[in-house]
Amino acid sequence: MEGGNSPNLQLQQLPLATAAVSVQPHADSFSYKENLIGALLAIFGHLVISIALNLQKYSHIRLAGSKDPRAYFKTKTWWCGLFLLVLGELGVFSSYAFAPLSLIVPLSAVSVIASAIIGIIFIKEKWKPKDFLRRYVLSFVGCGLAIVGTYLLITFGPNSHEKMTGENITRHLVSWPFLLYMLVEIIIFCLLLYFYKEKNANYIVVILLLVALLGSMTVVTVKAVAGMIVVSIQGNLQLDYPIFYIMLVCMIATAVFQATFLAQASQLYDSSQIASIGYILSTTVAITAGATFYLDFTGEDVLHICMFVLGCLIAFLGVFLITRNRKKSVPFEPYISMDAMPGMQNMHDKGIAVQPDLKASFSYGALENNDNMPEIYTPATLPIVQEQHGSKGVSAPPYRVLEHSKKE
Repeated sequence: MEGGNSPNLQLQQLPLATAAVSVQPHADSFSYKENLIGALLAIFGHLVISIALNLQKYSHIRLAGSKDPRAYFKTKTWWCGLFLLVLGELGVFSSYAFAPLSLIVPLSAVSVIASAIIGIIFIKEKWKPKDFLRRYVLSFVGCGLAIVGTYLLITFGPNSHEKMTGENITRHLVSWPFLLYMLVEIIIFCLLLYFYKEKNANYIVVILLLVALLGSMTVVTVKAVAGMIVVSIQGNLQLDYPIFYIMLVCMIATAVFQATFLAQASQLYDSSQIASIGYILSTTVAITAGATFYLDFTGEDVLHICMFVLGCLIAFLGVFLITRNRKKSVPFEPYISMDAMPGMQNMHDKGIAVQPDLKASFSYGALENNDNMPEIYTPATLPIVQEQHGSKGVSAPPYRVLEHSKKE
């Protein structure tokens, strides 16, 4: 009986082994398909975010240059920008559920490329062709390098895929490589925070390193939350795991503190420097965190890793060249535009009033076309009247300053 059953058992096991071998190429092709879906979602999201931010900026500029008394949130343009902003953020958020973290993070260079192209297309000044090329040659070169770097990132990006279940995330969270990485990151963060708060080390690298360290934890938790939501939608509910809510709280907290440090950096430094240095630091730290937590580069050959690093370096150089060509903001204006002051009349009101009527002040003079005014007051030298000495022995100040009133 045993000898008769053994051939049947061998025949039954043979199709299973063949099927297991045949599934592997299908899994590889499907994983590359997931990489492409995640990359396209990230590119779409960053592109829409860039359009939304420029649309909202255009709404603010349009209201500032017109007599429209409405607030910015009462305009259709601003709400359209807000809708596109939410749509772009959802696209970037969902991309983390399909592709590895180390592939999605560097694709934020797309927003820098899109902002540069939008700025060149919708530029208001008119330039001669030679001046235009001379002025924007760095932007063109930077866009080209950033596009080449993005292509290399998508082509040679890591191909590791894992179901974002509660068990897998918990296993990665308590693994010794990630615990060691977290210990080093906490020590570095505390040292940077000490020098920033106590020693007033307001260097741009210090602030943006704080942003990058927080951002690495943000993207790690974003991928966990997005992946668990997608797995739950597919039928395997993951929302009853406590790790989901831990990751959700960490995602919100790190994003809030990251925005706080980024706002402080924007008050001290130019936006072009923040864009270039912040992109390089945040991408480097986030890729390191993804490689440590999710083991993105496990099983990848040396050629793919080297080409991926080359794509990152080319994208870094492209972003640096794009942001280097931006105009630096003027920190101080030597005059105050009267038509920009709140509550003041516009200086283009057909000559009725060039400046506001400040009857109790000589701050800016008063140049007003008003016939019922008997006199136009302008700032003048205060009269100095010599005072007579009361006695020879008592010393008194030789001059007395009289007050300047309207009756005089």
